[in-house]
Amino acid sequence: MAPKALITGITGQDGSYLTEWLLGRGYEVHGVVRRTSSLERSRLGHLYADPSVYGRTLHLHYADLDDPTTLRRVLVRVGPDEVYHLAGQSHVGLSFDIPESTCEMTAMGTLRLLEMIRDLPKPPRLFHAGSSEMFGRPAVAPQDEHTPFQPVSPYGTAKAFAAQMVRIYREAHGLYAVNGILYNHESPRRGENFVTRKICRAAATIREGRQRDLALGDTSALRDWGDARDYVRGMWLSLQQEIPRDYLFASGVLHSVQDVVEVAFASVGLDWRHHVRQDPRFLRPAEPSNLVGNPARARELLGWTPEISFERLITEMTRAELTGARVSGA
Repeated sequence: MAPKALITGITGQDGSYLTEWLLGRGYEVHGVVRRTSSLERSRLGHLYADPSVYGRTLHLHYADLDDPTTLRRVLVRVGPDEVYHLAGQSHVGLSFDIPESTCEMTAMGTLRLLEMIRDLPKPPRLFHAGSSEMFGRPAVAPQDEHTPFQPVSPYGTAKAFAAQMVRIYREAHGLYAVNGILYNHESPRRGENFVTRKICRAAATIREGRQRDLALGDTSALRDWGDARDYVRGMWLSLQQEIPRDYLFASGVLHSVQDVVEVAFASVGLDWRHHVRQDPRFLRPAEPSNLVGNPARARELLGWTPEISFERLITEMTRAELTGARVSGA
C-alpha cells in the first residue's frame, strides 16, 4: 500500500515542490487548503488539471489551522503516515503589521495540530517547518541545532514557540516530531511579496521596457539563501530516520540583497546601477543579523547537501520572470 502524506500549506512554494517530490516516490498525497484558495491558478495548477493525478494520487481537503474541527476531521479521514506542517503566515516584514494573526496561525496553529496528532490512535510522523528567524541576532556564527533561539520579529517569535512545542511533544509524549530549521530558500515559485522575487521580477520587466526602476530597502542585508527544491528533499529525508531529531537546512554561505540584485540584472544584460534606488519605506523595524547555518548534522545523518547554487537559483528565477513578462505582454 502506498504511504500517505498530509501537507498543510500545500499551495505554497515548498508545498508544491514537496508534493511533486512525494508523488515521484509513490506516495498518496493529501493537502489542506483554505476555501479561498484558487487552485486552478496556484502552484498546483498543473497537477490539479491532470486527471491522472488529481483525485487519484493527489487529494485536496478544505480545512484551516484556526478551525480545529475541520483539520481534525481531515486527519482522521486520511490517516496519514507522515504530516508536513508548512502552513502559516511566512512573511517576516508583514508580521510586524499583523503580529496577532501571525502568532495565532503560526504558534497556536502548530500547538493545535500537535494536540490532534497526539490524540490519534496511530500518530503520524510530523515535520514542522521552522525558520532561521528563530535565532534573531545570534551571538555565534554559524548556527546549528543547539544555538539558542532569540528572535527579533513576531514571525520569529511565533516560529520559536512552535518549535519548542514540537520538542516538548517529542520528549514528553513520545511523538515522532521533527523541526526542520530552514534558512531562506527561494525558487521561481516564490511569493511575489518576497524581496528575491521582487528583484527578479523587476529585472525582467525593466528588461522588457515595462518598468523603469526598482525601489529597495537595505541592500547590504545578508542572508543564507538556498533553493526550495533542495530543502523539500531534506524535509522528506528527516522523516525517514529511525530516531526523530531536529535538523538545520542551510547553504552555509552568506549573500547580500545586493548580490541578488547584481546576479538578477546581469542575467538579463542590464547594469543595476541605472535602475535601483533605496527607499526607506522598505527598511524593517528590526533586522536579524549574522544568520548563517551549519548543516553538518543533516549532511552526516541524512546525506543531505544543497545541489543548486545561489547564482543558478537567482538566474533561473529571473529568466522565469522574463518568460512570464513576455507571455503576459504578448
